Amino acid sequence: MSLDYTFRIQAPHRPGSLARVAGAIGEGKGLIGDVTTLNVGREASEREITIEVKDHDHAGHVSALIGELDDVKVLWYRDRALIKHEGGKLTVEPRQPVKTVQDMRDVYTPGVARACTAILEDPALARRLTMIGRSVAICTNGTRVLGLGDIGPVASMPVMEGKAVFYRQLAGISAIPILIDTKDPDAFVETVKHIAPGFGGIHLEDISAPECFEIEARLIEELPMPVMHDDVHGTAVVGVAAAIVACRHAGLKLEEQVVGQIGLGAAGFGLASLMVDAGARKVVGSDPNEASHDRAREKGVEILDLDTLMREAEVVVATTGVSGLIKPETVREGQVILALTNPNPEIEVEDALAAGAVFAADGTSVNNVLGYPGVFRGALLAGAVTINTEMKLAAAEALADLTDESDLVPDALDEKVHRRVAGAVRAAAIESGVAHLDHAPAGL
Repeated sequence: MSLDYTFRIQAPHRPGSLARVAGAIGEGKGLIGDVTTLNVGREASEREITIEVKDHDHAGHVSALIGELDDVKVLWYRDRALIKHEGGKLTVEPRQPVKTVQDMRDVYTPGVARACTAILEDPALARRLTMIGRSVAICTNGTRVLGLGDIGPVASMPVMEGKAVFYRQLAGISAIPILIDTKDPDAFVETVKHIAPGFGGIHLEDISAPECFEIEARLIEELPMPVMHDDVHGTAVVGVAAAIVACRHAGLKLEEQVVGQIGLGAAGFGLASLMVDAGARKVVGSDPNEASHDRAREKGVEILDLDTLMREAEVVVATTGVSGLIKPETVREGQVILALTNPNPEIEVEDALAAGAVFAADGTSVNNVLGYPGVFRGALLAGAVTINTEMKLAAAEALADLTDESDLVPDALDEKVHRRVAGAVRAAAIESGVAHLDHAPAGL
């Protein structure tokens, strides 16, 4: 996997200097990305240049070549991703700034006592008078981090911070990472139950299967608030939306197709289940892990071997983590292929199309950041006690309807997309009877 390194370089302020630096980078097999001018002096200029390299040793080689140029200095070079994570990605800021003594009296003593008393008399007011109604706990034990595996809770913190960044930026929700240092489902569930009163919803993340299914089921049953394992359901929402759009590109309707799900882990099981709920004519699945079969069958998924699935399915979705698993010779004329493993899919898009697929896509744009912010915002706005199938399907359909003709999914960084998804989820919560609008937060 390539890495982006940022190099801070000082070079003479005269014609040709930057070209010489670029030449050295090219000689060292580096690929230039962003170039930012920091300052321009009478004698020298400083710039930060992002360079794609193979590894740290390669970065050192490129640095040495640049440093050999006359009057050019490499002031430092560092992994760009680590720079972006310095100090963490989150902070806590007040919504009500305290600027006067009266402000202090209102938000703290003595005014705060009236808010406490009001909540004591009517606990539902906590969602309106505190941050509880617009906050989510992101709970993990770090046992199944995408692409990294079981790295534990502390090492998974950058992922949780990233999730929280998107919650805030895209949905206006305050999300707090909660790291739970246990692999025991009982201990995990009890911990979440103890911290749950401080939040409006529980987002489960990067928990290994099958424990993740038990943990989620128990928390849904025992907590009166939205609980969702994002790896299962967030991925499913975005995957079903992508399948709807892919079928449209191919002139098909999802409800008339046989859908084949390759891989029945957390993401695959969620996708297959929501495909059943979305009304696909038939859903078949394949996974070498027999422990996943009964769970899938309970959701109406027929278990097949891989070759049979490829022969029967008209829409194929793969979430296995196994690059090259789908062989071109098994692709049938007119199939829709969504090979969603990143960064190397089960089959390359070009190979699938050359083999006869009518439409093919990889997981580059199918990111569950499109799902969870809007789903939880909609649930919180409805005062929902759960996130049900109707709400997930509403989110998937909204995403599909928001997708431009040339794309597979809408722009994940477009705030309007998440607001539209939230609106659809809120409406579905009300219509399906799980909303309590009197519990909806103020100021979200």
